[in-house]
Amino acid sequence: MQKRQFTAEYKTRIILEVLREEKQLNELAKEHDISPNQLRNWKKEFIENASKAFSGSKQEREQKRQQKEQVIEKQELMAKVGQLTIENEWLKKKSVEMFGPDYEKRFNKPLF
Repeated sequence: MQKRQFTAEYKTRIILEVLREEKQLNELAKEHDISPNQLRNWKKEFIENASKAFSGSKQEREQKRQQKEQVIEKQELMAKVGQLTIENEWLKKKSVEMFGPDYEKRFNKPLF
């Protein structure tokens, strides 16, 4: 028998029903085909971790936002490097075709 897996959203929705106390825990367990003990465990875990929803300072959130921006910027830069590399290789290939394999000697003259 395969073990069922539930998403965090699903568990939260059910536990909020439990906390509203509109129905008995056993009734909700039967409705959702989940063991009452499993619901008790989820409720306990939910309550123990509720404070985490409000934890995290503005500074931490700002750091996370900056990190995301840096990741995006790095991805954009890497894409640009890739594009420029392709263009550079194409230009080298065309230079050899047009000017021959020694094209660099003809165009790389000393400035002084």
